[in-house]
Amino acid sequence: MPKRFSASEYTAGILAGNRVRLSQAITLVESTLPSDQALAQQVLDAVLPHAGRSVRVGITGVPGVGKSTFIEALGLYLVREKGHRLAVLAVDPTSQRSGGSILGDKTRMNELAAHPQAFIRPSPAGRSLGGVTRSTREALILCEAAGHDVIFVETVGVGQSETAVHGMVDFFLLLMLAGAGDELQGIKKGIMEMADAITITKADQGNELAARRARGEYQNALHLFPLAASQWNPEVTISSALTGQGVPDVWQVIEKYVAQTQENGYFGQRRQEQNLHWLHETIRQTLETRFYARPEIQVRLAAIEQAVRQGSQSAFGAAGELLEL
Repeated sequence: MPKRFSASEYTAGILAGNRVRLSQAITLVESTLPSDQALAQQVLDAVLPHAGRSVRVGITGVPGVGKSTFIEALGLYLVREKGHRLAVLAVDPTSQRSGGSILGDKTRMNELAAHPQAFIRPSPAGRSLGGVTRSTREALILCEAAGHDVIFVETVGVGQSETAVHGMVDFFLLLMLAGAGDELQGIKKGIMEMADAITITKADQGNELAARRARGEYQNALHLFPLAASQWNPEVTISSALTGQGVPDVWQVIEKYVAQTQENGYFGQRRQEQNLHWLHETIRQTLETRFYARPEIQVRLAAIEQAVRQGSQSAFGAAGELLEL
């Protein structure tokens, strides 16, 4: 059993930028034990006034696009050249057998993980739609309170809804490949409208021409979408994590977006809307958890599930019966 500290000890360590204590606090908010959840809430309440000062960037793309390699290249640029403190919340697919992460993103960002200005936290995606853990938002707040002024949230990117991560970040970056068939990139149809920028990755080793052609095609496609509420026109860049070419350009696009949306008021407005969204999302999650934890529900659930499975009771009727309890 890992050691548990007091709320004040967690808080002091986080505000001091202690990476070990930050990691322990994230483990605490990921726990499903009621006692841990109560303690985690005390810590979150204490650090909340010190959060909210980062740029939050969601990064997604199809498997094989090179998300982790790109994130390491961009992350190293930010901590080495720009002096930022970076946190990466890398959400791994979950093993259905063990419940653990199966990609191990931290092991694929060795150089960035070793940098004192960077913090990388891989987490299993669990059953969360879009590959975002239940506690990702809380981990984001803890990282901000620890002084990280840029937060990356890397999603699984397997074609599930990515709206969950879109709803907790300021900027949404979509990574695409040049020359891959549409069947490999079917994900793009659903999330291109959410993207604030697209970067064509792996523009190296003879793939540069195809990358430039793809950039033109995607830029033309983006012009067909109506202007977003942010009044921002999404941009398309090309980059190579292998050579570093084009990686700084991606950050320049993000900086330009932040400056424009802060000036027109959209940045702050979106943060407020996200806070309200997470209020209602938390209510829904808490109600569901408490519902299934009730003894009378646990007693009746198996029998009602069996009735619904056999078709002797409708799902609507069964739900109504359980809710009446």
